[in-house]
Amino acid sequence: MDNKGVWILAEQSGGRILRISHELLTRGRTLADKRAADLTAVVFGNNINEGDLNELIERGADRVLAMEAAGLEHFLPEPYSACLMKLIGEYRPEIMIAGATSAGRTLMPLVAVKATTGLTADCTGLDIEEGTGNLLQTRPAIGGNIMATIKTPRHRPQMATVRPHSTKPAIRAPGRKGQVVRLKADPSLLASRVKRVDFVKSAEEHGLADADVIVAVGRGIKKGENLKVVQPLVSAMDAALGASRDVVDRGWLSYPHQIGLSGKTVSPKLYFALGVSGSIQHLAGMQTSETVVAVNTDPEAQIFRVADVGIVGNLFDVVPVLIEKLKQAKKTG
Repeated sequence: MDNKGVWILAEQSGGRILRISHELLTRGRTLADKRAADLTAVVFGNNINEGDLNELIERGADRVLAMEAAGLEHFLPEPYSACLMKLIGEYRPEIMIAGATSAGRTLMPLVAVKATTGLTADCTGLDIEEGTGNLLQTRPAIGGNIMATIKTPRHRPQMATVRPHSTKPAIRAPGRKGQVVRLKADPSLLASRVKRVDFVKSAEEHGLADADVIVAVGRGIKKGENLKVVQPLVSAMDAALGASRDVVDRGWLSYPHQIGLSGKTVSPKLYFALGVSGSIQHLAGMQTSETVVAVNTDPEAQIFRVADVGIVGNLFDVVPVLIEKLKQAKKTG
């Protein structure tokens, strides 16, 4: 029996489907259409909201496999991997993608080893190779200096993870039809040497991942003390403060501010880049922003390739003017 079909690993919390599931449907639908195959969303949990499962269909899935048991309510590597391996053995998908979340980054490598197949982590691009049907898995490599495209020509399923917020959620089409299959997990699949004791929500105050407006600073601020120039702009725009890896490596801002392949992936409505050169690593973390405004003294800076508005100038000249204009706008507004 040949492997066929594209799968995404949907995620839930408290029985409600998470946003990453809808983002994966965007990528999965494109791949499934290119392979002329069905798109299946697989999710594990307990008492998963029926409306949320139907929404997966409305956002592009042809089928939803929801495997449920009390032991699957919270993510645990062993029962989740055992259940996924059972489904893979029964349905034999050709491609499976998941989010590079805590669950996805833990589960997918474990399943790839058990299934003796390949896995490419933190992909920025996924495509289908003409003629072979191989999944083309693109990700930055060698410190972000090149983009590598990886294939798994001899093993199935082909597996990959993608960063959250690296694509837009699939658009909902109310009334779209598909099949929702609720499955009860066999107790033999639920054994776990790990026990969930408690969950403590992060007290992170920066909120980059969900911010609508982000002001990001790069090496162009020259030194940490110059953050005082930027802070009034952050406040005036009610924005979250982000940074390139260079800024974090120099100790000017802490790691929770870092945006890029080795930091957070963000997708705000407005991304304001100040003195950010735009390395491959950084672009991988913010390229899905709705509107990008960049300020840099170098007209050839990579950031201008993704910017909707580019200002070639010194940020120390530009930022004070922006702050004053914002203050005037608030007074007249």
